[in-house]
Amino acid sequence: MLETALDARVSPETLRKIETGRIATPAFPTVAAIADVLGLSLDAVWAEINQPERGVEPTSPGHNARQRLAS
Repeated sequence: MLETALDARVSPETLRKIETGRIATPAFPTVAAIADVLGLSLDAVWAEINQPERGVEPTSPGHNARQRLAS
């Protein structure tokens, strides 16, 4: 982890916080730098974080927005 953090030019503590969820929304440049060091495309990262939850039926993208507006 130390090498990854240093190669991405983020502190090891920041990387630890991201991994444990203590930084829920890391800055885009931080995510991009870590992905680059790990050899991941941003498309792959995006696909991973947008996988549907198990047991939850996918809905159309506008469905959730309409629900939020209606409430």
